[in-house]
Amino acid sequence: MTDHVAQPKSESLRRLYWRDEILQVLFWMQGEGFGDEADASVLERFLGVDAKVIEPYLEVLVEDGFLEWSDQGIIRLSQRGHDDGARIFAEEFAELTRPGHGECGADCWCQSSPEEADACIEERLGGTRR
Repeated sequence: MTDHVAQPKSESLRRLYWRDEILQVLFWMQGEGFGDEADASVLERFLGVDAKVIEPYLEVLVEDGFLEWSDQGIIRLSQRGHDDGARIFAEEFAELTRPGHGECGADCWCQSSPEEADACIEERLGGTRR
């Protein structure tokens, strides 16, 4: 496993980078049913970097209230971390979750924002998503 990926060179941006990467992966793991908790070795597999690179950022995320330690010494998303992970995940995959070609016209509001796209999908599904 590598100890570096294409990450920012300054510590402040690296901190933001790893916050987004870790929260997004934990949110995705939760959504896919891979569990609510993970340690650095599990995250290593999904982030493609040695666990020793991730560990300091896990501590920072706990201090900042995005993560919590479980009784077994494993991390999990706090409510704040879950909310931010969801937002980051939605932004990262917004292009893929928009309606496909032919689902709506080019002038549909769903082409302008994720919120409008979500409302459009909701309308097409007859309000069954909630």
